Amino acid sequence: MNGKRLFLLLALVAIVSGAMAQKYVLSGTVTNETTGERIAQATVSVPKTSLSVVTNDDGFFTLKTDEPPTAIVVSHLGYQSRQVKVPAVPTTPLGVRLKPAVVQLQEVVVWTENPRELVNIAIKKIPENYIRQPELYSCFYRETAMKRQHFIYVAEGVVDMYKTAYGHSSSKDRVAIRKGRRLLSPKRGDTLSVKVMGGPVQPVQLDIAKNLDFLLNDADLNCYSFTLEQPETIDDRMQYVVSLAPNADMPYALFHGRLYIDRETLAFTRAELALDMNDREKATRTMLVRKPAGVRFTPKELSTVIDYRYEDGVTRISYVRNVFRFNCDWKRRLFATPFAAFCEMAVTDKTGEGIQPISGRNSFDTRDNFYDQVDYFRDPDFWEDYNIIEPTESLDKAIDKLMKKTRTP
Repeated sequence: MNGKRLFLLLALVAIVSGAMAQKYVLSGTVTNETTGERIAQATVSVPKTSLSVVTNDDGFFTLKTDEPPTAIVVSHLGYQSRQVKVPAVPTTPLGVRLKPAVVQLQEVVVWTENPRELVNIAIKKIPENYIRQPELYSCFYRETAMKRQHFIYVAEGVVDMYKTAYGHSSSKDRVAIRKGRRLLSPKRGDTLSVKVMGGPVQPVQLDIAKNLDFLLNDADLNCYSFTLEQPETIDDRMQYVVSLAPNADMPYALFHGRLYIDRETLAFTRAELALDMNDREKATRTMLVRKPAGVRFTPKELSTVIDYRYEDGVTRISYVRNVFRFNCDWKRRLFATPFAAFCEMAVTDKTGEGIQPISGRNSFDTRDNFYDQVDYFRDPDFWEDYNIIEPTESLDKAIDKLMKKTRTP
């Protein structure tokens, strides 16, 4: 596969119509203390454990633990982290309000050198900033597709991810599906389905600190201009923010984006990337694997967020989200139809003791799509005691509608 192409690719296809111990369940909503706006993708974790979840786009979360936690910690980019005491017997969902972080410039040691050099130093420090021995992560994965404003496809599951030490090749980093399910609209009008190739492998392929071939290599970095932006905070830790923009004409599409670098450790803690759409042909080659004959594809957006979490002196990948937006139309039709696909994965737990690598035979491949690897929705108690990203209210309603309309094959 072309190393310059994004590893998460779309495939458009024509469509013809064990027991676990009881868990303690805690739920709540995270909002902006100043505006009341709900905060999506906030991290909710249990102190002194490796358990965590993220809020959905409605700011809502559900966290399942073996024992009732006495407190949780909630954090998000640009906000002050907050530790919240948990009642012994919660009677209602928690309401957690986060204060926007105000960065005082006098608190920041201003980087006066070339911001590209700051990126270079952060790359050199990767082996000491990230995990130094293999770890096994439990993750929740979901991908959805929309036609206009309506969901036409939902697939989600629990996966295991094996990560080796940083500073080494990612060739042995693998993902395996533990359990999953899917739904597809049966409506005749929804004659185009969207599949995300290699979706659950995204934390392996898009881990910029581990897979340097994706972005952080000299050949690619030489194609960008770098600017030092205003600092931000993540988990109450000050971050340098370096923006990058294409400054070269390459045979493949480049990115616009921001890199967040911890001021103290100089570890990459977040990356926000958006594919340059100025050349539609290049963007299409990056996004699209295949499509039915007669369908015209127009790319609109491909954006990616990669989050890392600093804990006990080590930085680990914690969350990845991708957004695809594009238009499709059949020749001779007057109007194009907008489509969107979303996929996200959150690490919910980890272990470093007594783990075994995931074999190649059992692993998910970048050429695979999740849709073909899992079954249709059936069991209402499918998730049992697994931690998941709760569906938004609109997605929850869409799942109910699709389940009523879909006949199990």
